[in-house]
Amino acid sequence: MGRACHTLVTSQQINSYQLHLHHKSLSNAYYTYNMSDESEKVVPKQELHTFVVRAMEAVGLQSDRGSVLADLLVSADYRGHYSHGLNRLDMYLNEIKSGTASKENKEPDIVKESAGTALVEGNNLIGPYVARFCMDLAIQKAKTAGIGFVSCRGSNHFGIAGWYSLRAMEQGFLGMAFCNTSPMMVPPRGTTRTLGTNPLSLAAPANNGDSFVLDMATTAVALGKAELKDRKGEPLPSGWTVDKSGHETHDFKNLHGLMPLGGKEESSGYKGYGLAMMVETFCGILSGGAFGPFVRQWKAFERPANLGQCFIAIDPSQFEEGFTDRMQTLIDACRDQPSADKDPVLVPGDPERNHMELCDKLGGIPYHENQITFANEIAATYKLAPMKTL
Repeated sequence: MGRACHTLVTSQQINSYQLHLHHKSLSNAYYTYNMSDESEKVVPKQELHTFVVRAMEAVGLQSDRGSVLADLLVSADYRGHYSHGLNRLDMYLNEIKSGTASKENKEPDIVKESAGTALVEGNNLIGPYVARFCMDLAIQKAKTAGIGFVSCRGSNHFGIAGWYSLRAMEQGFLGMAFCNTSPMMVPPRGTTRTLGTNPLSLAAPANNGDSFVLDMATTAVALGKAELKDRKGEPLPSGWTVDKSGHETHDFKNLHGLMPLGGKEESSGYKGYGLAMMVETFCGILSGGAFGPFVRQWKAFERPANLGQCFIAIDPSQFEEGFTDRMQTLIDACRDQPSADKDPVLVPGDPERNHMELCDKLGGIPYHENQITFANEIAATYKLAPMKTL
């Protein structure tokens, strides 16, 4: 593709780039696309998947567990969540290599359960394997009880929350996923990392494959996005991070913690702070896992993380009929309104759909050259063949 550009193009021009808009309501609108530049490399999804499995096998993880992780990482980058895809591979490798996450051939255990609830012990297995087990359990309960609510402990980093909520939505349910994480959020007025990025997700089906898919951290940004800025040599934007004094910083090397969603107190940072505590209640408090400042520090690897997670599946047919019609009506009301500028109004899940369409047109996932260098360094460290690019 040509040199880097960030251009407003009409739908006709988008078609000339072999891209298209996903929704008819946007067909005459202007839309913004970041086109790949000459420094980017495209990696086919299967190539990335195979690379992740090979890397995890190199540290002793069974291929079936590595395949679950690879499914997650590929999905993250395919959906445009680069902070939680390939960017996180070294963390999963170090979890296994250090022994702080278990590579034993065992399963999560159901500690107690009712028709619609369960408490799960993750046995310190890799997070995506534990979390997929829990969401599938919630789905099974929703099929019989109308709702499944599963809280677990003894887990590890589970990647993008949306991967699990989508798993429920694909079967016609509303899916929700929550996770506590290593303390990185500094509360408004504070100086101490007290809560994690504590992501949450809701996926809800609409009509004809359309959907609402919310997947967000309760901090202003995920730590991985700050890491990617540093990897690309870019300054940190306003409202993201603080230094040890609790004041905002734009320099990655001075980063001490993340601001809550909303940023500073005067711009409603206390709301993100409150949402993070809500996630902590569902995850660490309810399950009996580690919580808040008592979760191990990020990438410390000196002891198990003992993360708490929560997964909910809801059968909408147990409520008023016509859920997907009403969901679609709400989505359309948001999208179809007049735009304040040249960009159309989106709903959560639209940016991901657009990124997936771009990847499909490119034949794989586009990566910045520094991300490819990062992957090549992993390959060299573990004596693996590097990923092939298009």
